[in-house]
Amino acid sequence: MSGKIIGIVILVIVAFGLFVPLGSSGSNGDSSIAVTYGETTYNNHEYKQMVDEYFEKNGNVNLNDTDEKVITSNDVNRISSGISQRTYNSNQIFSCAMVDLNGNNNIKIDVDPKITTVTPSMYKSALDSAGIKKGHVVVTSPVTATGESALAGIMKAYETATGQLIPEEVKNAANNEIYTQSEVVNNTNLSADDVAQLVDEAKEEVAKENTTDKQTIINIVNNIASNNNIQIAGDDINNLADSIQQTQSVQDQASQYQSQVSNYVNSENAHNLFDMIWRRIQSFLDTNLPQK
Repeated sequence: MSGKIIGIVILVIVAFGLFVPLGSSGSNGDSSIAVTYGETTYNNHEYKQMVDEYFEKNGNVNLNDTDEKVITSNDVNRISSGISQRTYNSNQIFSCAMVDLNGNNNIKIDVDPKITTVTPSMYKSALDSAGIKKGHVVVTSPVTATGESALAGIMKAYETATGQLIPEEVKNAANNEIYTQSEVVNNTNLSADDVAQLVDEAKEEVAKENTTDKQTIINIVNNIASNNNIQIAGDDINNLADSIQQTQSVQDQASQYQSQVSNYVNSENAHNLFDMIWRRIQSFLDTNLPQK
């Protein structure tokens, strides 16, 4: 065996040792991408096809062999019953979400214009409360929808992609934040982005003071609203304070989940790096090994 061939073999062994995780799968599916469908959409072939095409176009992904989960009305009602007291039927769950954890970039959220109430900044604020700061999130619906129930799908997609469950208390806090912000938007002349910015600034200040005291949080929200010339009623401020208090109380658990997502993304990056190296090795072998 020539010195060149021996060198190639050593390179292959080193590459495998460095970049192939123990127990890694040889599956062709992309475990870094997960999709959740509202059950109404999933059960309608035309709707599902519309959603898949939107995900592939706007997420720049191929959905072949992607992990899929269905969000049912029961899933949504378990959340909404304790927050908005709304209940949904199985023919009302349209919102769908895709999460792509390829790469190690900060979170990016794209929302279909058919989602009428919840904006990218509102999703980002709620996901930040859940410790989710990485990945590309795409939210869509085959028909006009508020998007309030989509957060359940987004978090389920993260759980599916990472294999790590988000603590229930964290999910409840994030969902409550979405519903509360939506209610404030409906009750005021404020834009959804203005409300999300108000909440983000308040959460940041609350975190700095490391407090869960309700009156302190109310004062913080009032001060930020006043400084930004935001007119908001006392009931809405009280509801926002309740939501922020709940979010702050679960930050330790949210931070743990954030670490789990980061560890997963980093391990996937290592695996993707190996794939790139292996393709180059294969190309080198094809070029340099004698053909039979």
